Amino acid sequence: MGSGQVTDWQGKHVTVAGLGVSGVPAAKVLHGLGARVTVVNDGDDARAREQAAELEALGVTVRLGDGDTLPEGAELIVTAPGWKPDKPLFAAAGAAGVPVWGDVELAWRLRKPDAAPWLAVTGTNGKTTTVQMLASILEAAGLRTAAVGNIGVSLLDAVLGEEEYDVLAVELSSYQLHWAPSLRAHSAAVLNLAPDHLDWHGSMEAYAADKGRIYEGNRVACVYNVADKATEDLVREADVEEGCRAIGFTLGTPGPSQLGVVEGILVDRAFVENRHKNAQELAEVSDVTPPAPHNIANALAAAALARAYGVPASAVRDGLRAFTPDAHRIAHVADVDGVAYVDDSKATNTHAAQASLAAYESIVWIAGGLAKGATFDELAAGAAKRLRGAVLIGRDRALIREALARHAPEVPVVDLDRTDTGAMLRAVQEARRLARPGDTVLLAPACASMDMFANYNKRGDAFAQAVRELGA
Repeated sequence: MGSGQVTDWQGKHVTVAGLGVSGVPAAKVLHGLGARVTVVNDGDDARAREQAAELEALGVTVRLGDGDTLPEGAELIVTAPGWKPDKPLFAAAGAAGVPVWGDVELAWRLRKPDAAPWLAVTGTNGKTTTVQMLASILEAAGLRTAAVGNIGVSLLDAVLGEEEYDVLAVELSSYQLHWAPSLRAHSAAVLNLAPDHLDWHGSMEAYAADKGRIYEGNRVACVYNVADKATEDLVREADVEEGCRAIGFTLGTPGPSQLGVVEGILVDRAFVENRHKNAQELAEVSDVTPPAPHNIANALAAAALARAYGVPASAVRDGLRAFTPDAHRIAHVADVDGVAYVDDSKATNTHAAQASLAAYESIVWIAGGLAKGATFDELAAGAAKRLRGAVLIGRDRALIREALARHAPEVPVVDLDRTDTGAMLRAVQEARRLARPGDTVLLAPACASMDMFANYNKRGDAFAQAVRELGA
């Protein structure tokens, strides 16, 4: 199974690792192409048994509770992105010379010969927003597109479905990139790099290397963040097609081959005639919702990819104006007694919380949850001068409390020792007590939510409900 299209799947022994969001569609697609599919799954719960029954009815073999043994005769493994590279299954595959693909690699290999090119985005934070902005800009240019990958339409549906696209806006996680060796995008962006998922990758270097794979073989542009040197280093290391350009985005005044901001205007000095002297106005900062610094950076990255594809400047402006962010991403819930309440429950790691905290001048910060191995010193030190107070919730809140004691000892901290469903209402009440008119009460937990809530959406909903009860 070399790097080209696999045209004949008839009778090939393919093992699909994991039943999850990507595994079930992959198994169905491969079975439909004539492959002999065996699905292996670690879990053996009610949900897994239900999915297994559905696949077995089609003629797919499913092995529950045994995700570590390589099935006999396997010629290829297609894995769910979340399966760690150090699993025994992959060691066995390596020893037997069996290739391992992820769902992204499978979709890439199954594309039609004249398939739509991919504009790809990765980064620790901002991926989803940037891809949605990009899709909005491409649509404003009259192109048939979709936001796919980690969000929206599944990649397999996008490449195999009836609908025809001109170009795809693709969000890719570091997990997905790890298992996508032959992916070659038209253009790609790494938005930022901060420690995340290190338990999966094993080291920051391995995590960065997987992110950097998105640049391999790019044809037109490798888009990097001028403020994050690690992203530029990845461009330097990438093996790209001749003529592919490095394009930076910056919140400052752009140099040649960069997009940036000049007096409230987003400008392009990369995709213009005579870029050493000329700049093209793309949009105003006020066209971006919300106009927080990290979101302007997302907009610039999206604009760079769209411009690399040849989109006119007017489409950048129209697309950014038409875009509305997802719930729980710096969502303004209400003003109560002159205090703004903002839900950024999506800030599930320190890097995202840092961006959120940088968007406001005077903050009562609600934070805490599952730390996922993170440390909070840099976050606490950077936010210290903006904090009016902090209210801490969740299992690992002591880590944040200790970081605040070290770096912001004068900031009053309320430590809520409870993880029940009423804890959020109490947190909001405590935040109200600390806040003064003109302040922002910001839920930017810097942690995952699963110690108290099903997911970050539910956490954000609980915050919004608590705020509504304040104003009632």
